Amino acid sequence: MEKLAQDIWIFDGEAVPFLSLPFTTRMTVVRLSDDQLWIHSPIKITEQIQAQLAELGTVRFLIAPNHLHHLFLAEWQAAYPNVQCFGTDEVIKKRDDLTFDASLNDTQVWSWQDEIEQVLFSGSPLMEECVFFHKASQTLIVTDLVENFPNTSFNYWQRLVAKGVGILAPNGKMPLDWRLSFLFGKAQARQHMSQIFEWQPEVLVMAHGEIITNNAQSFLKRSFRWLI
Repeated sequence: MEKLAQDIWIFDGEAVPFLSLPFTTRMTVVRLSDDQLWIHSPIKITEQIQAQLAELGTVRFLIAPNHLHHLFLAEWQAAYPNVQCFGTDEVIKKRDDLTFDASLNDTQVWSWQDEIEQVLFSGSPLMEECVFFHKASQTLIVTDLVENFPNTSFNYWQRLVAKGVGILAPNGKMPLDWRLSFLFGKAQARQHMSQIFEWQPEVLVMAHGEIITNNAQSFLKRSFRWLI
């Protein structure tokens, strides 16, 4: 567990295999003003993690921001029967074995919206992702919208692949296949990117790779040059 700022922490988990690459996992935890915990992209649950969370507050909200970040939801729901779970339409369709309280695609009053803003980043037929902004710490929270793996995450051949798809630090970005899928949806995606820039994030936390701890706006402008 690492504290990023007041009321926001990250937990790094084990790597999971994806497209022949070992993808590190990371969840972000925000403590809301009522001491309820908002958990983004839950990693594999352990007794140690549960003990650490118990010191922070009450686990209340689980967030599955895109259809690739759902692997450990069932065990979290089993461990916390009163938790509320939210995912995108794609996640909910994919995991019909799980119970979701609402879709992140919906427009509604969110319990966390005074402290965490959100936008559904869409424009691709392959994937959409709900992106979040913790206002107090000026932290943008994403999963696969940006990936920024250090060289040490991969062996030589894996590094070549990672560099080819554009996900190696310090020049990480959205993976190539997802970027290409925006061919006919760039105008829509630019609207969502404009919302992100309006937030003026200072810190960028992603599920895969090195965190950007200052001047995240500049990093995002480089990373999304293909779009803007």
